[in-house]
Amino acid sequence: MDIRYRIRGGQPLKGDVTISGSKNAALPLIAASVLCEGETVLTNVPYLRDIKVMLQILNYLGAQTSFQGGTVRIRTNNLQSKPIPAEFVSKLRGSIVLLGPLLARFGVVEMCYPGGCVLGKRPVDAHIQVFTQMGAEDMSTEDVLHLQGTLKPGRVILSEFSVTATENAILAAALVPGETRIDMAAAEPHVQSVCKFVRAMGAEVEGIGTHTITVRGRKSLACAELRVPSDYLEAGALSIAALVTRGKVRLHDIEYEHLINFYDKLRRMGAVWKYDSAENVMLIDGEISSLSAINVQTNIFPGFPTDLMAPMGVAMTQAKGVSRVHEVLFEGRMAYLYELEKMGAHVEILNSHQALIIGPVQLRGRTVASNDIRAGAAMVLAALCADGETTITDVRYIERGYDHLDDKLRGLGAKIEKIELEEAVEKVKRENVEHAVRIEDESGKMKAER
Repeated sequence: MDIRYRIRGGQPLKGDVTISGSKNAALPLIAASVLCEGETVLTNVPYLRDIKVMLQILNYLGAQTSFQGGTVRIRTNNLQSKPIPAEFVSKLRGSIVLLGPLLARFGVVEMCYPGGCVLGKRPVDAHIQVFTQMGAEDMSTEDVLHLQGTLKPGRVILSEFSVTATENAILAAALVPGETRIDMAAAEPHVQSVCKFVRAMGAEVEGIGTHTITVRGRKSLACAELRVPSDYLEAGALSIAALVTRGKVRLHDIEYEHLINFYDKLRRMGAVWKYDSAENVMLIDGEISSLSAINVQTNIFPGFPTDLMAPMGVAMTQAKGVSRVHEVLFEGRMAYLYELEKMGAHVEILNSHQALIIGPVQLRGRTVASNDIRAGAAMVLAALCADGETTITDVRYIERGYDHLDDKLRGLGAKIEKIELEEAVEKVKRENVEHAVRIEDESGKMKAER
């Protein structure tokens, strides 16, 4: 079913909002439950479709799961490793992080290739190389990922700073007795969460937050409980929402250390914000901010997050001067700029990785598409500061990554409604009928006056 957002822009956002738990952290933490026998408990879990699909996969493998009030409980006593069909993994790339735990515990893992957002080529080579370096045999085909063998500790050198490949290496190494050193490891906040979780389960981990991680695994691990950290990507998007609508918003449960580069860029643009470290609250004051052009290049953590480039592009449309964006990680990230152009943005795309955005411009309400999770969020931000009404299609992408985003924005004063396609069609029909009735009434009055 096609679900859409209808947004009337021009309303400054004001008030308080609490940031939800991070999906990117929750998915590998759910996968980590495979490493132990017993009950794993995760709190502050966002209520998202991807989370529910991940739990469905574990149920399929024999786990017992529950998800209520932001708390996920997973019992893995009767878990088994069996081929995971495409119906589960084709729309959830995050399911790739099940490779490591299943292989480490059962000595075999088989699944169809995971899907997800189309952001350019995102091969699984880095994952396969992790496990072959640990002694696994790669028996994959064009249609199925298939690895088996007893893993051994040692040295793993990643071919790229892949977040999910790093998570897979950590999860697998935690259940392999001995010391495994992971070089070229990603250091993103969600990777750090995985490190902390397997340490709570009994493994020893050194180098958390660096590009060299050492894991001393154990033959068996104890189940543990952990609070999922807040979503720094949601925090970044809502910060920009406050700025582009010239509002004033307090964001609660902020992990400032996760966004140092991002907030530094906002400050350089002219944004006014204040962070309360004691309360973990960020105040974004768009009322007195005056945005100027800036150059932004994505990078691995702690560099500028690639998932915040599209929202930042919207901020650039409201900044004075010529801004440059340079997306170094994914060639498919620039698609959102074509949607911004429909709304009146002045954009010059230089190549698949670089573009110029000239501002400020008054964006205009249009019907635009949500091409992926982060591009969808960008379209919401653009609609919030646009003149008139904007309809955003393919909202399913947005709702894969943002927990009740429309409710949170509505709580801040945004004029946003979620509609299903059938509802939209019925509304058009009602409007047409009302219009026809008005015309008939006016025609009757004119005849009466004659």
